[in-house]
Amino acid sequence: MKTLARLMPEKFQHATTTADGAHRAHVPLKKLETLWINTGTLCNLTCRNCYIESSPKNDRLVYITKAEVLTYLDEIERRTLGTTGIGFTGGEPFMNPDFIDMLTETLTRGFQCIVLSNAMKPMMKCATQLETIGRQFTKLLTMRISLDHHTKEGHEAERGARSWQSALDGLSWLNDKGFRLNVAGRTFIEESEDTARAGYEALFSRLGLKINAYNPAELVLFPEMNATLDVPEITTACWGILNVDPNSIMCATSRMVVKRKSAIQPVVLACTLLPYDSAFELGPTLQDAEKDIFLNHPHCAQFCVLGGASCSQG
Repeated sequence: MKTLARLMPEKFQHATTTADGAHRAHVPLKKLETLWINTGTLCNLTCRNCYIESSPKNDRLVYITKAEVLTYLDEIERRTLGTTGIGFTGGEPFMNPDFIDMLTETLTRGFQCIVLSNAMKPMMKCATQLETIGRQFTKLLTMRISLDHHTKEGHEAERGARSWQSALDGLSWLNDKGFRLNVAGRTFIEESEDTARAGYEALFSRLGLKINAYNPAELVLFPEMNATLDVPEITTACWGILNVDPNSIMCATSRMVVKRKSAIQPVVLACTLLPYDSAFELGPTLQDAEKDIFLNHPHCAQFCVLGGASCSQG
């Protein structure tokens, strides 16, 4: 197996310039199309490579409240920002005691909502309320379920023993109740994208799920992220060299709200992938967050620019 080089310590040290003195690429906020709400980092699982380190013990990001979420929805409406999508992520959102109420209120206001969940016990504890929400807001709500591989062995290598069947049961329940579904997979197992999609397609067919594995918006395959491995720094020249439009990068159209442990109020971050890096904390309001984002982190290159990935709804 090929040994990957370690990240050189001089990289990603200066906000606006790279290690060799070039102008670091930055991304202006074109429009806030999607606002992500982190409901808290507590989760019923401890996954091997969770980028946000969610677990039953990690409360570095505490449960955000419905009232706090509503302040951001109010700002969107008051300032006519034109935001259409609200994403809820965690941790496991259904563990937040305010989650059903904040989801209902967000949908009632007409936002398209996407909920990232593992579809396991915390979600099923809310099955009766969730079914009611699903019937009322069929066209506004998408459930994106984490299924890290199309095999039990691959999925449980990441998520732990006995996590596979519970996830499949939750997926099947959502499908039977008529929810709009996405699946989020990972590329941590060495196989081509075509092989992965074919494997998921066979699984979906076997389970009778209404998900097209060949549609990147319905099956999202996220590249792995490892901030210790070497990756090129993205310069302003890279946009042309790579033929990448800065407006296609996630931070051109989205932000994430988190509430840190012991904090008085939530704050807005540049990115869903960098919840703990203070350099990407922009301020308590959406107006504070209307800043250019310099791509000063390995994840910016690995996941967004070179990986071509996005957490958005597509």
